[in-house]
Amino acid sequence: MHEWMESAIRIGALAGQFIFSAIAFYALLQMAPRRTARWRHLSLLQWRTKEISGKRLRMFLLSREHPRFKERELLLASCGVTADPAWYSVARRLLQLAVVMLLSVYAGFAAWKPGSMPLSLLIAVVLPIGMLLLMDIALLRAWSRIRAIRMTREIFIVSSQLLYLADSSLNIHAKLSRCVPFTQLMRPDLERLLAEWYYDAGQALQRFKKRLGTEDALTFVETIDALREHESGDYYELLQARIDDYKEKLELAKDSRKESLSYGLFIMAGVPILYTFQVFIYPWVSEGQKLLQSLG
Repeated sequence: MHEWMESAIRIGALAGQFIFSAIAFYALLQMAPRRTARWRHLSLLQWRTKEISGKRLRMFLLSREHPRFKERELLLASCGVTADPAWYSVARRLLQLAVVMLLSVYAGFAAWKPGSMPLSLLIAVVLPIGMLLLMDIALLRAWSRIRAIRMTREIFIVSSQLLYLADSSLNIHAKLSRCVPFTQLMRPDLERLLAEWYYDAGQALQRFKKRLGTEDALTFVETIDALREHESGDYYELLQARIDDYKEKLELAKDSRKESLSYGLFIMAGVPILYTFQVFIYPWVSEGQKLLQSLG
């Protein structure tokens, strides 16, 4: 048992070092200056703009009409993923096949030579992957909620800036350009919208709405489109009403976060109490039970 715990701790430490090393290496790559590579035109590397055909999906026993596929498609869109969701489903299916192969190899080695493959190695590798595969929808929903709150906060800031510039003689494109420094999460999408504006503003707004992928983004884009077509004070009153709605949603999210934090602190406060019961009270209870049994 002691050897099993040591091997599990050693494997966990190695896995943690590998993960943090990969994160650090990725951060260093992000800091490096970028330039367009010569092989960037290869179609295999442009997976974000390509769609997987239905024939290839059937090879992995997947279908775009399946309810689970559609659910993951909506969740990925709400998480800001603009690539074909079939790539995610294919990657998930490959991970499932990898887990099955690992279990088969382990069972074969265990049957051929018992004790040759430690159980801790199987648990350290298969258990995290299996948990991710089982909880992927829950994780996507959680990230979607977090992203929606962050997006609503930035939409609220941009809308407030547009309302501040209501009396300005600038057009809506110039006003949106003034709002770029106040954004962070939606800045790439907003800059792309401004770049595509003069080609076709209506289509650019529709693509912008799809990239943001939240409910508040829908009302925000509709308000911008109305201001684009009609520079009227009535639409700025509509913008003020939308700002009030965004503010109310942010306050509700803040209250919900405080409530969740209070529950977490309450649970954490109970840990020392349980530890006190185990260290100080339980021995007395145990001795009392032994005394009663001896008397009986």
